[in-house]
Order: sequence, then C-alpha cells, then structure tokens
Amino acid sequence: MDFNFPLLLVLAVFITGIIALIDRLFLLPRRRAAVARVKEQGGGSDAVDSAISEVSKEPAVVETAKSIFPVLLFVLVVRSFLFEPFQIPSGSMIPTLEVGDFILVNKYDYGLRLPVIGTKVLSVDDPERGDVMVFKQPGQEHINFIKRVIGLPGDVIRYQGKRVSVNDELLPEEFVAQLSDQRSIYRLYTEGKPGEEYEIRKELTSNDYRAEGEWVVPEGMYFVMGDNRDRSNDSRYWGFVPEANIVGKAVYIWMHWPSWTQLPNFKNNGSIN
Repeated sequence: MDFNFPLLLVLAVFITGIIALIDRLFLLPRRRAAVARVKEQGGGSDAVDSAISEVSKEPAVVETAKSIFPVLLFVLVVRSFLFEPFQIPSGSMIPTLEVGDFILVNKYDYGLRLPVIGTKVLSVDDPERGDVMVFKQPGQEHINFIKRVIGLPGDVIRYQGKRVSVNDELLPEEFVAQLSDQRSIYRLYTEGKPGEEYEIRKELTSNDYRAEGEWVVPEGMYFVMGDNRDRSNDSRYWGFVPEANIVGKAVYIWMHWPSWTQLPNFKNNGSIN
C-alpha cells in the first residue's frame, strides 16, 4: 500500500513542534511555579529534593516530542530542500541505474519547492538535456518515476528505428558491446554529444513500433525516456512531464541492495551520468 511519506513527515514535525511550544508557553511555567511552592514550604532536604523532582518532571509525551522534534525538523529541511534518497524499483534505466540502487536526488538544482504541495518558491536552474530526473508521472502523482531528459520545451523529438533525433538532428551514438542475459540479446551504446555521453541499452529481440513517433514539447513540459530503451514506460507512451511534477535531479549512487535476501554492497557507488 502506498503512503505519502512527505505528508507524514510534515505532520510529525507539526505535531511535535506544537507539543514543544505548548510546553514552553504553558506547562513549563506551571512546573516552575510548582517547584517554587515546594521550596517555600521547606522541610527536610531529601523530601524537598524528591518533591522538586516529582513536580518538575516533564510528561512522557512532552519529553518524547521535544527530543525528536529537532531531528524531524532537520530531516524535513534536508529532504525537502537539499537531498532526498530514493531506491530504484525497476530496470527502465539500465545500464545507468540497476534495480536496487539507492540514489541521492538533488532537490535544489531545479528550484526549491514546498514539501507535500510541491509549489516552487525559488527558481534556480531548469533541467537540461541528458539529466537524470525524478518526477511525478501525470495521473500518478503519489509515485516517483526516474528517466532521462531528452526533450526541452520547444524541441521536436523523433524516435524511429531505435534512434533519437532532436530538432531534426540525430543524437550521436556509438556502439559499445553486444551482450546477453536470461531474457534477451542486447547492445550497449553511448549516446549524446562528446563530454555529455551516457550509456543506453537496445534489445535485438524487441521492436515496439508503438514507441515510434514525433512529438513537439510544449512550453513548461519535458520529454523523458529510459536508458533501457525497449523496456521503459516513458514519454513515448504517456506524454510529457509538467514542470510542476519535477522532484529533482539524480546525482549519486550511494548503495546497492537488490533484495532482502542479499547483503547491501557499494559496487555501483559514484556520480550518475
């Protein structure tokens, strides 16, 4: 069952913060007044110390809220405005990203957005062609998707014969190797201009003509594709990514953990091209 973790985090910060504020404004002054009354009454030192300890004790819910509020607030700020961790659930970005890769997504590069509602409050940079971008797919805003940016607003994108052209120019492509796995025979290529290359995968045993076509990217929209070209549900099938649906830029792989039955490892660690 899907759940909205950002919403839960915001609610947790709000609730613990309210409890800490109520304690600061109302409960703490009452405890201090009670301590003062105990001291005025006097008596044996042991009895006074015991009474002071009793009346000055914070309620358990207050103590817990005050201890975790700073931690939750820190996590909320970092996760919402700086970096957010994600796990790769599918093979649509092979060979760049494998199933089980844990990545960091830069939330700042594409502008600061409010948590939960996603409203941009500060513009920084826009996505560039070749970026690996995390976003909410239109119609499925509760799920994060990750693909590579191929088309920017105003671009004309054509995909035919397993080649991509942007504004009537084929993206440079160079053969790397022919390999096979249990499912298919495939080829690896580098794609993109010199200095901006990334690897893509094409299967020799698959040719989905539904993926072919030509698209004009509207303003405020982006055209995205998976690097695993024959096994990616992307803009070729469902359309464009609105600017409002952008989550951030994938920048680093920090762990690989394919399943609960295997130990995590760091074989894929490094920057994401």
